[in-house]
Amino acid sequence: MKLADFSVLSCGVLLNAFAQLWLKAATRISGPLVGSDANVMSKGLQLLAVPSLWYALTAYGLSVVVWIVGLSRVPVSQAYPLLSLGYVLNIGLAWWLFGEMPNTQRVVGVGVIIVGVVLVARS
Repeated sequence: MKLADFSVLSCGVLLNAFAQLWLKAATRISGPLVGSDANVMSKGLQLLAVPSLWYALTAYGLSVVVWIVGLSRVPVSQAYPLLSLGYVLNIGLAWWLFGEMPNTQRVVGVGVIIVGVVLVARS
């Protein structure tokens, strides 16, 4: 895979990872979406007023556009495994931003993901 193609796909992965983090930030403001149907609907409407929800949706939209550009250049069987890097980013950033502590099993899993992505990208 060429560096330029890897860069485009990595940008798509980054946008997708940030979308997840912004969604989590939005739900930290609105609170859990559980309970009665009326409560879930009310919280869902509250969520619409949270800016990070809109950042997340924008990031998702941009990630799709960037991903399409990447897929036009690289076989999907080579590109798709790169989405796994989102797991790596989100575990690290969730720890840093939200205080979510990764356990040993997750850290080992992240290591396996990194090795797998390197192998696929070099193929």
